[in-house]
Amino acid sequence: MPEILMPQPYVSPWMQDEVADVLTLARTFFEREVTPHAERFAEQHQVDKETWLAAGAAGLLCISIPEEYGGGGGTFAHEAAVMWEQGRAGDDALGYSVHSSIVAHYLLAYGSEEQKQKWLPRMASGELIGAIAMTEPGTGSDLQNITTTAKREGDHYVINGSKTFITNSSHAGLVVIVARTGGEGAQGISLIVAEVDGLEGFERGRVLQKVGQHGQDTRELAFTDMRVPVANLLGEEEGQGFYQLMMQLPQERLAIAVGAVASAELAVDLAVAYTKERTAFGKPISAFQNTRFTLAEVSTDVMAARTFLDHCVALHVDGKLDAATASRAKYWTTDVQCEVIDRCLQLFGGYGYVLEYPIARLYAGARVQKIYGGTNEIMKELISRTL
Repeated sequence: MPEILMPQPYVSPWMQDEVADVLTLARTFFEREVTPHAERFAEQHQVDKETWLAAGAAGLLCISIPEEYGGGGGTFAHEAAVMWEQGRAGDDALGYSVHSSIVAHYLLAYGSEEQKQKWLPRMASGELIGAIAMTEPGTGSDLQNITTTAKREGDHYVINGSKTFITNSSHAGLVVIVARTGGEGAQGISLIVAEVDGLEGFERGRVLQKVGQHGQDTRELAFTDMRVPVANLLGEEEGQGFYQLMMQLPQERLAIAVGAVASAELAVDLAVAYTKERTAFGKPISAFQNTRFTLAEVSTDVMAARTFLDHCVALHVDGKLDAATASRAKYWTTDVQCEVIDRCLQLFGGYGYVLEYPIARLYAGARVQKIYGGTNEIMKELISRTL
């Protein structure tokens, strides 16, 4: 009689070799430095400054930035490993991807040698936290129509405007500002870096009371005649900002997809464990056909999403990830995330609606994934233009 093969734990191809060591390191970090403090982080609407320093000391920050700038010298796969373990830990408080996957890479790609030497080593150590001030109250995903202005006066830009939904706003000492240095439309946009601690004209607004992600320091920012040296422009000339944004957004969207799949996989694991131990009508919930079918379906959804994510990560590591494929990964995995977590929460009954249960926090934190990084509707529009 032939042997019946049992399913083996799936290991993503990009998670092997030295990336596996990063996974272990990141898992230990989140278990020690983040998970025990999750409730306190949520109450204070930010992680501790020491959390960032601990991440830097562990070598997890800017892990894909070259060693000559203080980084880990790895690839996006190493960075994705950290984000994967963050998702598996159920953490949405530490703004890791904004700091390491987004801000640091704008500096690496478009900064001068002096700028990179000045800022990246401090970002890698956790001494200097990065944020990107992109979204405005009246623009959302419509980046071409931002109204924040940066007018040149001698050796400085005078910046006026406001931004909203800005991650890492409380701790950020370095902010990449999307501002209008020229005329209307995409050609008038530039990226300007500001060291904001103690900077006159810079104001951190109120902490936004969000549906989920309560431990993340998301605020409004305001600039009133804020003077920033012209030397802090990213790129060789003004007007390159929109192009720079479009070139970097695929990595941001892929980073969102990594967290989406990891979070959905965690939800399935939580639901499997809960339905085996919870009883109703004299037997475990897992014994009911509806439960078994639901778990079969969501586990398959997550496996499909993970293999698609693996494909996209491999493309990106090889420098072949196009914008349309990144948009597909972002919109589809976050749709799967929200659907899977919703169905898993249903299996918890009333307890799924109580925030002390991780499944409830996953549910609340997932919803924004379909909004930021470009709404999923915008993703579909971008994809359709390539067909």
